[in-house]
Amino acid sequence: MRRAIAAIDASPAPLALEDLAARMEMSPAHFQRIFSAWVGVSPKRYQQYLALGHAKALLRERCTTFETAQEVGLSGTGRLHDLFLRWEAMSPGDYGAGGAGLEIRHGRFDSPFGPVVAMATDRGLCGLGFAAEAGVEATFEDLRSRWPAARFIKDPAVLAPWIDAAFSGRGEARVALIGAPFAIKVWQALMEVPSGHVTTYSDIAARIGAPRAVRAAATAVGRNPVSWLIPCHRALRKSGELGGYHWGLPVKRAMLAWEAARDDA
Repeated sequence: MRRAIAAIDASPAPLALEDLAARMEMSPAHFQRIFSAWVGVSPKRYQQYLALGHAKALLRERCTTFETAQEVGLSGTGRLHDLFLRWEAMSPGDYGAGGAGLEIRHGRFDSPFGPVVAMATDRGLCGLGFAAEAGVEATFEDLRSRWPAARFIKDPAVLAPWIDAAFSGRGEARVALIGAPFAIKVWQALMEVPSGHVTTYSDIAARIGAPRAVRAAATAVGRNPVSWLIPCHRALRKSGELGGYHWGLPVKRAMLAWEAARDDA
């Protein structure tokens, strides 16, 4: 697998699964299975993330989207646009400008766990932070730092239906996920943990096929941008300790107790 990663790194353009498998003298299905278990994501997703990292660096250097697409081996700016929407929930132009031109609506709401600050693009909720410990202003700045040049508009009415759905369990709470492929796999695993139940960081790592990546899994849990909807509060240390929580351990305890009580009822 190290040889496969070296081949990917050395290639100026994405390599097809069949080509990679042939170089490693394996069938495509066997190579995909082994690579995914060893790296944590499929060869295609690994290459997408490499391309994304390179593209982000080029855009920060003020390369045009056309130049960036060509440099990372994509067929055109449309493919670059799709890549950024998939992993960053914004266009490459928005990213290169630090979110300049991107409109993010926000509002402060009440929740069963104290005040919550919510942010959303037109694609859905992109940030959800609980302010009981740090305060509303600090929580807002924490979320805002992801897009320093975006235009932030206070518009709680737009977000209200999604927030109501998030805490009532009725309706639809649209979410725009922002994360690397490995992190998204971790978040998907978290969403499979039923309400009222808990898991461990090591169990999550095992569930996504990367049992040795416990620390990386814990980091991905902590970077969850939309807490509660992606239930990172259900992840504990192997010892049974609560571990950390970005918005404060009292909030995590309250969430777990609230879910357990509802489950018992």
